[in-house]
Amino acid sequence: MNQADLIWMNGELVAWEDAKVHVLTHALHYGTGVFEGIRAYDTPRGTAIFRHADHVDRLFRSAGMYLMDIPYTREEIRAATHETIQRNNLKSCYIRPLVFRGAGPMGLFPLDSPVEVTIAVWEWGAYLGEEGKRRGVRGKVSSFRRISSAAVIPAAKATGQYVNSVLAKIEASKAGYEEAILLDDRGMVCEGSGENLFVVKDGVIATPGFAADILGGINRSSVITIARDLGYELVERDIARGELYLADEVFMTGTAAELTPLREVDDRPVGTGEPGEVTRAIQAVFEDALHGRSERYAEWLDVLPAPARAT
Repeated sequence: MNQADLIWMNGELVAWEDAKVHVLTHALHYGTGVFEGIRAYDTPRGTAIFRHADHVDRLFRSAGMYLMDIPYTREEIRAATHETIQRNNLKSCYIRPLVFRGAGPMGLFPLDSPVEVTIAVWEWGAYLGEEGKRRGVRGKVSSFRRISSAAVIPAAKATGQYVNSVLAKIEASKAGYEEAILLDDRGMVCEGSGENLFVVKDGVIATPGFAADILGGINRSSVITIARDLGYELVERDIARGELYLADEVFMTGTAAELTPLREVDDRPVGTGEPGEVTRAIQAVFEDALHGRSERYAEWLDVLPAPARAT
């Protein structure tokens, strides 16, 4: 992670080191925040944010589910993101908008605490490594189950809920694996610690649906579209843990991870132990879409306007 110079905070660009909150910030104590993970890529048309409008829409939906009114419009958030990238002179970057309850009355009731908004950007390579994208990574089914919709709102990308993923990630890492796989409270496959998951068997692709309490990933949606456009059969259904061991291919998608294959699950090779044909075909088209090399998916890119020339 390479630090940038400026962070957008409540309507102003401030120096990275000055982007601070009070120690009694409600979200710091109780996890009352929502966020997005977005990427911008250096494309032939210029710096472009992948599916920016969809990410901003999900940010607003997540905030709404936690009864937080964002004090800016969607277009203001979009413009602020453009400005933050350009002022930091970045061609490609990771983007982290965060909406959270700030310092106010202490206690569990949050609605009297102000809603604050920040947007940070920084250069960040492949989350699971470039080699992981090429060769695949090793995954471990976690002993921690995915939080249930009976307890919180898994469809919201909320900060406090990610303690669940943090525990799973630490467990997998300490055991020598690159990523965790969480089951839902029924014992069915749900998702990675920060990725959606796909299983390929006999040429058919399956991915858990919302009954498994997944987060509706933007890259998940993109890959579903690409897979079907390529002619693959793709179904959303419950996936049993044992299917991970019987699969021909398994891969994960997420903004940070992009599309990363799994070569092993619980020390068992996935298929041949190498990324498979279906995974590679989808990954190639997906990478073209991300980097602006595909006319078919050009509408997914929010190209930043050229900075105004000084007169």
